[in-house]
Amino acid sequence: MLPILADYLDRLTTVHKDMNAALRDLPLPALDWSPGPEINSLAVLAAHTAGSERYWIGDAAGQEPSQRDRAMEFKTAGVDAAILIARLDASLTHSQSVLKRLTPADLERITNTTHDDRLVSVAWALQHALEHVSVHLGHMQITRQLWDQTHP
Repeated sequence: MLPILADYLDRLTTVHKDMNAALRDLPLPALDWSPGPEINSLAVLAAHTAGSERYWIGDAAGQEPSQRDRAMEFKTAGVDAAILIARLDASLTHSQSVLKRLTPADLERITNTTHDDRLVSVAWALQHALEHVSVHLGHMQITRQLWDQTHP
């Protein structure tokens, strides 16, 4: 694996560990709870984050179509923490397999993002994936903190 991609994977793995910690040991009501209108639940955030990572790293960078249903990610409910963590773990495992085979030339390859028809480099897609996953980690941590404070 390219050293820069090994570093990338190390950071992505750390973000995943933190997401898993935000979900761990929560009952279904906590996972489906939203702190306010138009704010996603932990279950939705986990499903969307797994789907988004799989899309940007798998589809865009790895050229492996996932048949992602983005709209369904935002309807996730009634799914326990173990299943949500397993989805995130599967996404990370897939990302690792893609990152292992990317070459320097691949990073410069232009890819089409199907949901908005933009042309971006694989390097851009990878950067966006890590950024997006990290932002949602923050959302998950804040939602978990609010749940813990309001449901002692």
